[in-house]
Amino acid sequence: MDFFNETITFECFDGADMTAYVATPKTKNRNPAIIIVHEAWGLNQQIKGVAERYAQQGFVAVAPHLFSRQKDLTELAIEKAMAQMWHIPPEKRNDPGEVQKLMASLSENDRKIVNFFFTGREAAEKAMSKDLLSCVAFAKSMESVDAENLGITGFCLGGGLTYQLATEYPFKAAVPFYGANPKPLEAVAKISGPVFGIYAGEDSRITSGVTALVESMIAHKKTFQMKIYQGVQHAFFNETRPVYNKAAAEDAWTMALAFFNKFLKANP
Repeated sequence: MDFFNETITFECFDGADMTAYVATPKTKNRNPAIIIVHEAWGLNQQIKGVAERYAQQGFVAVAPHLFSRQKDLTELAIEKAMAQMWHIPPEKRNDPGEVQKLMASLSENDRKIVNFFFTGREAAEKAMSKDLLSCVAFAKSMESVDAENLGITGFCLGGGLTYQLATEYPFKAAVPFYGANPKPLEAVAKISGPVFGIYAGEDSRITSGVTALVESMIAHKKTFQMKIYQGVQHAFFNETRPVYNKAAAEDAWTMALAFFNKFLKANP
């Protein structure tokens, strides 16, 4: 299906402007929409490509740039700062002493980035959740969107935010890729639509929380399905990263698309 794309600006909850990449099918009808939440790298070409793939399948895809306020959070700057953080062994990354030692050795800009993603992560994610709700309001106002049929998907950072937003807005479908559990976990009770969680088998930082999530989904009688891809790493869906796994990514795309077709389209 043909589509057109554009970069737009919408107003956030606090009056700040946020940019978003929008891919819209060339149809005369209103279409279901999917909010696409980027990884820690921000709104880059890979995420824009995901948006275009959904537009080709008949969905309006809206991918906000959640770092619009932080002009120094470019993809290259984030990658540079993260590489230094990854020098700390995974088991020590939550150790305040280890993080402080690293922070003392970083440039001012690198410190700001590490603080944003690690020491200040909780506050940053709360703000991004509010921005995403503003994005939902914008998407519902679009003439091309069927406001009754909204879905959300996201990857890594965006996967966790997808879970979180599913507890704060009644999406008709949510597909988080390797996302952290919503906080607090009891918020699962507020999820109204079906959720399909996609995970990497070699991603213990995230998959260690799956058991508790499943138990909560069962306890609150939610429509939930999941798939763990054995032998693949976190971020396996991103074809621009060294951990990309073609077979798993293609299967995950097929399953995610089928899930959205089932729950967002009356006649998929």
